[in-house]
Order: sequence, then C-alpha cells, then structure tokens
Amino acid sequence: MANLQVSGIIEKMTGKDKDFRYMATSDLLNELNKESFKLDTDLEMRLSSIILKQLDDVAGDVSGLAVKWFASFSQHLWFSFLAPLVKKVGEERIVEMTNKLCEKLLHGKDQHRDTASIALRTVVAQVAPSLAPSILVTLTPQMIGGISGEGMSSGIKCECLEIMCDVVQKYGSLMADDHNKLLNALLLQLGCNQATVRKKTVTCIASLASSLSDDLLAKATVQVVKNLSNKNAKSEITRTNIQMIGALSRSVGYRFGTHLGNTVPVLIKYCTSASENDEELREYSLQALESFLLRCPRDISPYCDEILNLTLEYISYDPNFTDNMEEDTDDETLEDEEDDESANEYTDDEDASWKVRRAAAKCLAGLIVSRSEMISKVYQEACPKLIDRFKEREENVKMDVFNTFIDLLRQTGNVTKGQTDTDESSAKWLLKQEVSKIVKSINRQLREKSVKTKALSSPVLAAVGERYYKVTAEALRVCGELVRVVRPSTQGMGFDFKPFVHPIYNAIMSRLTNQDQDQEVKECAITCMGLVISTFGDQLGAELPSCLPVLVDRMGNEITRLTAVKAFAVIATSPLHIDLSCVLDHLIAELTGFLRKANRVLRQATLITMNTLVTAYGDKIDSDAYEVIVVELSSLIWYVCPELPQIVSDLHMTALALELCCTLMTGKSCSENISLAVRNKVLPQALTLVKSPLLQGQALLALQGFFEALVYHANTSFYTLLDSLLSCAKPSPQSGGVPKQALYSIAQCVAVLCLAAGDKNCSSTVKMLIEILKDDSGTNSAKQHLALLSLGEIGRRKDLSAHAGIETIVIESFQSPFEEIKSAASYALGNIAVGNLSNYLPFILNQIDNQQKKQYILLHSLKEVIVRQSVDKADFQNSSVEKILALLFNHCESEEEGVRNVVAECLGKMALIEPEKLVPALKVRTTSPAAFTRATVVTAVKYSVVERPEKLDEIIFPEISSFLMLIKDGDRHVRRAAVSALSTFAHYKPNLIKGLLSELLPLLYDQTVIKKELIRTVDLGPFKHVVDDGLELRKAAFECVFTLLDSCLDQLNPSSFIIPFLKSGLEDHYDLKMICHLILSLLADKCPSAVLAVLDSLVEPLQKTINFKPKQDAVKQEHDRNEDMIRSALRAISSLDRISGVDYSHKFKSLMAEMKRSESLWGKYQTIRNE
Repeated sequence: MANLQVSGIIEKMTGKDKDFRYMATSDLLNELNKESFKLDTDLEMRLSSIILKQLDDVAGDVSGLAVKWFASFSQHLWFSFLAPLVKKVGEERIVEMTNKLCEKLLHGKDQHRDTASIALRTVVAQVAPSLAPSILVTLTPQMIGGISGEGMSSGIKCECLEIMCDVVQKYGSLMADDHNKLLNALLLQLGCNQATVRKKTVTCIASLASSLSDDLLAKATVQVVKNLSNKNAKSEITRTNIQMIGALSRSVGYRFGTHLGNTVPVLIKYCTSASENDEELREYSLQALESFLLRCPRDISPYCDEILNLTLEYISYDPNFTDNMEEDTDDETLEDEEDDESANEYTDDEDASWKVRRAAAKCLAGLIVSRSEMISKVYQEACPKLIDRFKEREENVKMDVFNTFIDLLRQTGNVTKGQTDTDESSAKWLLKQEVSKIVKSINRQLREKSVKTKALSSPVLAAVGERYYKVTAEALRVCGELVRVVRPSTQGMGFDFKPFVHPIYNAIMSRLTNQDQDQEVKECAITCMGLVISTFGDQLGAELPSCLPVLVDRMGNEITRLTAVKAFAVIATSPLHIDLSCVLDHLIAELTGFLRKANRVLRQATLITMNTLVTAYGDKIDSDAYEVIVVELSSLIWYVCPELPQIVSDLHMTALALELCCTLMTGKSCSENISLAVRNKVLPQALTLVKSPLLQGQALLALQGFFEALVYHANTSFYTLLDSLLSCAKPSPQSGGVPKQALYSIAQCVAVLCLAAGDKNCSSTVKMLIEILKDDSGTNSAKQHLALLSLGEIGRRKDLSAHAGIETIVIESFQSPFEEIKSAASYALGNIAVGNLSNYLPFILNQIDNQQKKQYILLHSLKEVIVRQSVDKADFQNSSVEKILALLFNHCESEEEGVRNVVAECLGKMALIEPEKLVPALKVRTTSPAAFTRATVVTAVKYSVVERPEKLDEIIFPEISSFLMLIKDGDRHVRRAAVSALSTFAHYKPNLIKGLLSELLPLLYDQTVIKKELIRTVDLGPFKHVVDDGLELRKAAFECVFTLLDSCLDQLNPSSFIIPFLKSGLEDHYDLKMICHLILSLLADKCPSAVLAVLDSLVEPLQKTINFKPKQDAVKQEHDRNEDMIRSALRAISSLDRISGVDYSHKFKSLMAEMKRSESLWGKYQTIRNE
C-alpha cells in the first residue's frame, strides 16, 4: 500500500472522532492481514507509537481492535525480519512495545490493565521463536517484579502470573537463567492471603516445573513440604500447598518420584488427621496421591498398600449420613415401593463429604490401572467395598465408583489374557466369586427386590421399547443373554421357561418389523430374533410363518444382510430342528446369489450358513439348486499362479468352499448330477490349488477331505484321481519346478486318497512309488521327491511292513547329492517307522549308532517318530526309551549346532511321552560342566511346552527354576536358551512360572543391556568390522519381555522396565528398535500411566529414529530398512498419542509439532493412524 494511503489512515487514527478512529484502526488491521503488505522502518516506528497510544483510547471498541492488531503486527514484523536491512529495527520495535506494555500493566491506570495484559499475552503467543530471547530479557524481570514487588495489588499479581504462565509454557527452556529468581517469587505467593493469587501461582509453578533443573525442582518441593510442616499455617494455605504437590507431580511425572519419601507420609497424615469439616483437605490429599500413582508408578511402590487402605476407608466416608437399609434382602413378598426417591433421600447443601468419596474412588482407580501386579489384592480387599458403594447416594460419586469398577474389569482382562479361572489366587477366579454380589448390587440400582429372571426380564423388555437407540440396542443384547439363561439347554430342566417365550418374542418382533430405526438396533434385533427362534422355536410354531419371512427380507437390505445370514446359521444349528419350509427355497436362492458378491465377509458368512443348512435340511433342498451352488463354489477355490500374479489367494474362503463341497457329496441328497458337477467344476480348481506353496492348515485339511469324499461318495475313479495328483508335481515350462511345500501337500492328499480307496489300491500305489525310487535313484527329480514324501505320509497312517525292505530302499536315498532328496528320505523313514515302531525303530537307532556320516539325517528321522508319538499320545516300549535317551544324551555335546537342536527337540517331545524319566534326567544335566549340554537341556524343556494341558506340567512345575535360572549362566548360548525357554513358558503356560518372576525378571532385564565384553572387532584387511555377539541374546530378551507383558502383566511392574531398559532398547540396533516399538505400543495400551510417567525420556530416541537419514551411498536395502524402522516408530508414537493425559508432556507435544511441519513424516503418520 502506498505511503500516502498509510498516512491517511494514521491521520484518521489520531483524529478526535471516535468513529473515525475505530474505522481507521479496522482498516489498518485488514491491511496487515494481507500478505502483500510491507513495512518500512519509518512506518514501523510511527505505527507502533500510535497503536500504543490507541491502547489508552477511551473508546473501548477502538482499544479492543488495537489488541487484535498486535497479533498481525507481530507476524508482519517477523516477515519483515527476513530482509537483513530491517532485522535489527524490527527486533528493537518489538522490545520497545513490550517495555511500554509492561509499564502500562504495572504502573498504568486500572482501566487499562486488562488491555495491556491481553496485548502482552498476544505478543508472547504470536512472536517468532527467534525473537523470543529478546522479549524474555525485557519481559521476565518486570513480570517477576509485578509478582513479588511491594505494594502490588492482587489484580496486578494475577495478570503477571497469567502472562508468566504463558511464557514458561512456551519458552521455559529459554529462560533457565531466570528460573531461580522466578521460582523464589512464585513460592512466596503460595502464602498469599488472596485465594485467586494462590490458585494462579499453583498453575504457574506447575507450568514452570517441567523446564526446571532437578536441583530447583527439589528446592520447590522442599519448600512446599516445609510449608505443610508449619502447624500454625491457615487451613486454606495448607490446602493450596497440597494442591501444589499434586500439580508438581502431574507436571514433571517420574522426576517427582525421588521426593515421594518426603511428601507421601505428609499427605497421608493430613488426610487422616484433618478435622471433620475440612473435607477439601482430604480431597486434595487424595488427588495428590492419585497423581503420584499415575505419574510416579515406580517410586510409589512402597506406599501402595497404605494408599489402598486409605482409599477403602474414605470411599465410604459419609459422616453425616447413616444407611440402615438391609442390604441382603431378597424378600419378593414386599410390596413395590413408590417411585419417589425424595422421601428417604438425605440432602444437605453444605455437606462436602461427597468430594472425599469421589477423590477416593479416583485414587483407587489410579492404583488399579497403574499397579497390575496388585490386581489380586485389589479383588480380595477392594472389590467387596466397591460393590457395596454401588448404593452411593450422590450421582457424581456413583458414576466414579462405576468407572472405577469398569477399570478393574478392564485391567482384569489385560492381565489374565489366556489364563484359566481355576487358580484360586488369580484375578479371574476372584472375580467369579463376586459375580452374584455384583448382580445383586446392580439389580438394586434398578430398584428391584430380586435377582431372579422374573425380576430382570420386566425392565429389560421395557427398555427394548425405549426411544434412545443406544438403550434399545443394549437392551436387545441383554435380551439375548436372557434367552440363554432361561433355557440353557433343550433337555429337560426344572425351570419353567415358557412364560417368558412370548413376551420376549413380542418385544423383539416389534423392533424387527420397525424399519425406521438406527442400524445398530436393526442388527441387534435380527441377532436376538435368530437366538430366540433357535432356543424357543418349538414354542413358536404359530409365529414362525410370519417371523421367518421378515428375516429373509432383511437379507435383501445391504445394511442388514450380513447379520441376517449369521442369524440363519444360528437357527440352522438349533437342536430343535426348526421348520424352515416356508422360506427354505427363497433362503437358498438368496445365499447362492451372495456367493457372487464382492464383500468377502458376506461370502464367508454365507458359506458357513449354507453348510449348516445343507447339513440340517439337505434332503429338503431342490437338486437343481445344488448344481448352481457347485458352479458358484468353483469360483471360490483358487490360488495365486505364477502365470496369473494378479489373482490373490484366499485360503480361508477356499477351506469353507471345500467343506461345503464335502457336505454336498456326503449328504443324503447327493446325486449323480451333483457328483458330475463337482468333478467337472471343482476338481480342476482343487488340482490347481494343491500346487500352492501357501496351502496349509484348515485349507489343506479341507482339500484332503475333498479328495476322500470324491472316492467314497462321488464314484470317482481312484487311478484317475491318483494320476491327476501325481501329475501336479511335474514342472511346467512356464512356472518351472513345483514348490517344496506343494509337494508335501500333494503327498498328504495322495496318502488320504490311498487309504480311502482300500487296501488293494493302497498296496499297488506303494509298490509303484517304490519302483520310482529304484528307477530314479541319484536324480533330483520332483517325481522321486514326491515318491519319498508320499511313502512317508502313507506309512504314517498305515503299516507298510508287508513291503519287505522298504526301509532299505528309502535309506539308499540318503546317498543322494541333493539336500531336498535326503531331507525327504529322512522324513519318509521316520513316518514309515510310526506305522510299525517295533519293526522300524530299532533299525533307525542301529543306523544312528553305526552310520556316523548319516547321523544328522537319521536324527531327523528319529525326531519324526518322537514328534508323531507325542502328538498322538502314544507310548514307546521301555527298552526303546532307554536306548533313545542314551543315544540322545550322547549327542548333547555335539560340535554341530544343527545336531544339538534336533537332539533338544527330541528330548523335549520325549518329555511329553515319559515325563517321569525325562525331567530328572534333564535336571541333572543343568549342572553339567559342558555349556553345550546345559544349553541343550534347557532348549529341550522349551520344546516340551505345548498349549494343551499335559501330565508333564505337574511334574516339571517344582523343577522349572533349575532350568530357567540358567539365565544367569556364564555362557551366552546357555543364557539365550534359558531366555527362549522362559518366553515359551510365558506364552503357553504362564501359570507355571508366575511364582518365579520376581527372581527372574531382574535377570531377564539384565540381558537387554549391551555388554561391552561381547563386542569384538574383526580385522578384514582394508577395513574393520564390529561384531556384537550379544545382539541375538538382547533380541531374545526383549521378545521375552513382550510375551510376559501380554501374558503375565499382573506379575510385572512396567515402570522398573521402561527406564532404563526399554529406553536403552529404543536406542539400540535396528532389530531391537522394532521390538521395542511393539513393546511401547503394548504398554501404552495396557499400562498408560506407567508410560505417561516417563514419556519425556522416551521422546528423544523416537525423535532420532524418525529423523534418521541413511548415508548417501547407502544401498536400496538400507533405505528400505530405514523406512520400515520409521514406520515402526510412528506406530509407537500413534499409540502414545492415544493415551489420555499425553498433553502434559511438553516434549511429546513438541515432537508432534515437529512431525506436522514435515510433510512426508506427517503423511506417513496419518496413513498409519488410519490403518
């Protein structure tokens, strides 16, 4: 804008007419907001002088605009500073304005004080970071003077405190030289007689604390504790100092932990010794203790029991009210009470005891969420008290009591994942004991007199008709549970459920037929109706013809079709055999159409439902419909071919489709047309699928069942099928050889096919396979490979001793120069031995003793035998056991790691078969002088751990410590084996190790630390390479911690692990960082308070990771690895950002702000957030 125009505005701004002054100031504000606006030095001086005068304008609206002007003026000054010629001038102008504003605030007229304060806060908020030091030099001393100067009014002090609060929040780290002086001034104000000044002082000190040094933080804490020790202090001053303690801990987190020894006893004393009328003192003390639990979880540990007792005492603190109500009355003969709470309700507007109860409930919640290791103790001591407090008379407190109990339930789920409820000390078992009390207490909140079904059904059914959709949806879910309760079994039972059938049905039917309602309600109504028909269908004969068509109709709506499909699956599996004749044809047609839909979840649900329908109503479904179904199924069975890489496999869908095919072929309604359709449409797809390298699990089992059904029920030629399967192993010109995993799949299908075809066909197939081995010996053909695998699979299922010399023929393949053939031969020999142990096991043992060069392969054969026996829970003869053990223990000290690993697995699986012999034998060898032996036996124990319950569990339980304590062995290989075993126990059998964790955890944490003695330098001539022999051990240790956090959280104190061990891992090797990011995400979800307490310390390593740049000459692999690491760190940051209260961490907020400034980082972060 031209200088002439600016001059015109300036003249108007200094005119006498207040309207002109207002319009001119408004015009200038609009111009400043334009990016094209430029300021020269002369304009800066004139404008700043005039604007400062405008602050004194008697017209309030002009003065207000002047304040708004400061935000824009500061920004434009910042842009002008980019030009070197005006940088110094602009900075001086800002400092000059700050000085004049401070003068107006501290010594100006009272009516201008608010305006000057707002203007100063605007400068602080908008000034560029590069100018902040200059502003602080001017601003801070004057504000300190305003806070502590003599004669300053409380109004001026409050304004100065608010400004300094903004300053220290934004620039606290830049004013370290003023920290001491400012702190002294603030501490003095804690004794001020004005409550407003004290309140703002607490806020300001808390904001300053995060940037204070440890010494100054200690100084502040000591002074506050000293203030609390002053017995002559006024009660309101004492309350302020207690608030100050809580605010400090919330601000600095774990750094306050070193001061808990001085503060906690003082707070507990005040809480217990306060006068009956001083409820606020108790409230503030409990709030401070809550902040300690959440922000200093590691250092508060010694006081947790005392705090727990304190919260239990004050959660029911109500000195002005006595509840004489009989708690356990269940007298149903009492008349219903009138719905008038006011008659018996105690009210007292001056009664503040509810604040104490609320603070106690929140403090207890803080203990529950931060002390997972105390969960059982909380159940034993606090749970009954909490349940009793469901009767709380104050609504606000009652909600906090319920929230605390919800926290307890949520934490129980976190710490008991995968655990059983048989252990009487476990949280699950303890919760189970309280269920009846919980139901009774909650029922009283509904103002009912009994917990029987009759009492519950009425309010639940009434709630189904509520207008608010959330209430309706929850009521429908409860209705579903009610259905299961009133008739848990269709067998005879003493309880008469019939009176409940029609009321429940009518309530749900009214919702099912109502189209004008929320989607959640529609889905809940459909699900509940499916359950009602499945459970009460025999009592609803007249209603089904009107109800079932409504459910089928809901399948036509895209929003509700999935829920309706699942509902029919429930109905079809009902033991009542519900009559679906009125909708069956329509239902099958709809489901068949769904198989063509793109919605994957819908197709899966459709396959499951259709399978149940064909099983239950197969003879009532038209045969033409079956043929259409088979055609649709063929399109769901495929895998990704090398020739067609755009096709993506879906093995779960494939398994469901194959299972439905088997149901069609094995059902009573199977006809020649259906068999022909399966052979023509599905079989070619199945033969393609069997070549997939991804085929495994349920899909592979379903495919085996499919081939078996083809022979048994579909009149398919055995030899035609066999040739087709064997042909699948032939390499094609386009894709080359068949994957190794595919050969295993083909071999298993061949074995199933042979057994289904009968002994004669099976015997001829074995002879053919033996001939292949004789003819193709010495080659690496897929044909020979498949023949060996097929013989193994058949031999595992059927005794092949009738084929003389088969073991000799198989062992000849050990001479092959190709590893694949030798491995297949080892597999075949072991599985053939499973079919006839007495004949073939001595042969294998003899070969191991006499064939030194073939020991490794023969040990694998023995492993196949032992593993299969352990899975099938079959026993060996005593003589065989002794021979096997002697052989295995002789190889424990083998120099070859591969041999030792096979021996360990064999010993572990033998322990499942003969635990009484193996456990003592393994324990004796834990003290062997040979490190390899110690490592082998502890690895064997790892292999003995399986998910299912075993006899071994009770035998090894007393001896586990002998094996796991090898974690402190002098040899790193032994330590790593012990860590791996501990991780396996934690995953599969956590109850066996919980009693040892207090001793094991410090040893485990020590394995996560970098050991300098394990780092060596290898001289490679022109350069040197650093080798860290402890890397794999540290990796195993962190993986073990991750597992323990998931399965044994109630035995861990995460705070003692996060600092320093997790922090160290976040700065370690790439592989360890990735694991530590996962651990951090898990902790953020399950133990947010422990993470929040030390969050500032974790920000720096995360920041370094996301900002790391590989060297310019780094290869693509290094760049890809770094990108993976950045994404891993961003996932951890995303988990941290979801923690409630994360805004308390200034460093984390700075990290998020820095990420937002980086377009690439923020884009990746948003992608991860939306995953």
